[in-house]
Amino acid sequence: MSTFSLVDLDVWRRLTRQAQVMSRPDMHLRQLTAAPDRLTDFSLSGTDFFYDFSRQRVDRTVMSLLYELAETREIGRRFRAMTAGEIVNTTEKRAALHTAARDLTEKSLLVDGLDISAEIRRVLEEIREFSTAVHAGKLVGASGKPFRHVVVIGIGGSYLATECVARALEALADKGMSLHFLANVDIHDFGRVVSRIDPEATLWLVVSKTFTTAETMANANQARRFMEAQGLDPARHFVAVTAKGSPGDRPDDPAAFPVLRAFHMFDFIGGRYSVTSAVGGVALSLYLGYDRFVDFLHGAHDMDVHALTAAPEKNMPLTAALISIWNNNFLGYREQAIIPYAAPLSELTPHIQQLYMESNGKSVTADGRPVEVPTGVIIFGEPGTNAQHSFFQLAHQGSPFPIDFIGVIRPQYDQYRELSRGVTNHQELWANLISQPRALAEGRPSANGHKSFDGNRPSSTLVIPELSPAGIGRLIAFYEARTVYEAFVWGINPFDQFGVELGKTLAGDIRKHLAGRNQDPAHSLADVDPISRHYLEILKNF
Repeated sequence: MSTFSLVDLDVWRRLTRQAQVMSRPDMHLRQLTAAPDRLTDFSLSGTDFFYDFSRQRVDRTVMSLLYELAETREIGRRFRAMTAGEIVNTTEKRAALHTAARDLTEKSLLVDGLDISAEIRRVLEEIREFSTAVHAGKLVGASGKPFRHVVVIGIGGSYLATECVARALEALADKGMSLHFLANVDIHDFGRVVSRIDPEATLWLVVSKTFTTAETMANANQARRFMEAQGLDPARHFVAVTAKGSPGDRPDDPAAFPVLRAFHMFDFIGGRYSVTSAVGGVALSLYLGYDRFVDFLHGAHDMDVHALTAAPEKNMPLTAALISIWNNNFLGYREQAIIPYAAPLSELTPHIQQLYMESNGKSVTADGRPVEVPTGVIIFGEPGTNAQHSFFQLAHQGSPFPIDFIGVIRPQYDQYRELSRGVTNHQELWANLISQPRALAEGRPSANGHKSFDGNRPSSTLVIPELSPAGIGRLIAFYEARTVYEAFVWGINPFDQFGVELGKTLAGDIRKHLAGRNQDPAHSLADVDPISRHYLEILKNF
């Protein structure tokens, strides 16, 4: 990548000037979208995706400059280096090979003498054998009951994407399994989960690379004691997804955490990029079936190949990344909403929120220099049409923010076709999906200020044919590639997350005082800061 200052690049300066041009009244989206070929010229398709950015505040000059920026920053070369196994996570001296987790071809990928592809295929075969045995009733609980509940114990990247995919494909879950997620250390979360399961028919899936994450291990230990209290052997009910050699990777060691099986995750796949690895694979194969998980992998791989090989002007995640850079750094939008017009995608935004904000919420470049421009924006959202009755007042008449609208052509439940006002529910949904981006872009001026809509509010629309495993795989991989491409423009590292460490360290200090007071009610809090001491005193009886 070029070592020149980002803001001193000639193309960056020209983009800054073009942003002023785009603020002119004649560049209002009302005028831009009226052009006859606007949609044709500002949309892309491929891999069963349609990406419409005709309602973004861009013209041909803007897009040409953005593609020039991509070339100047060598982001295509960086992406190729990532998929080839080069050390792109420079702060942790690791490769970032989430794309390898869904490449089911027989090619080899060597990193430090290890055939990464062979290791991934080994783990996939173990997942296939395990899920098949569970579904066939060959693996049962301690009392002989077949497993009918799976509880995923993990937090952050250990569950968010898995929950997103499971919710999106719930209509296809025909294996007789109920899938639950136990993430929050809040005991209310634990109580909620155990009230919904049959302990004798439950598999607990502990997802932790090191088996030391405080929240995950607190929940795992709570679950272990709960099972013991039911008279059930935890070693017959617990499964680990963890790093090789961790405390959870010792099924035959009675002194370790008791597990029936352990599946390996790898340090070259970060948590928020890990749903196509064993992190998502074990749970999703149990819930949906292994074959559907493989279809999900194939879809993700399709998008990876597109992101890697498509020319910049045809590359959907790269184009989306550049438009996001444009909106953030040149037009000054610091938030972005993701609004899927499909209720099964209700957990997509929480996953993308972590994927994007943990990856790109950085203040220094990969080599440690201060970043000269704002990096990651705030991601939020809610499925449509719920979002319209929640925060779209602000979207239309308050502070503007770009939106990704997502539409699905064929619903999973196509048999329900009753008419209301002459249309089906799915058609009503699409009436809103079609109209909201137009209303935001064009607006409608009125002499009555309360009813005036200024418009010129940017959005993109993503359309996928259906909520299939492959379609969800493509959608997840699209946002992964987009996130990485943005980071490469800024020159930041999207694969570390040191920003989460300070709060965890301070929580460890507080934990020691709580543990000390559990042992001795007279434990001294003299070295605790006054504000923290106040809250510890509030908690003294709980």
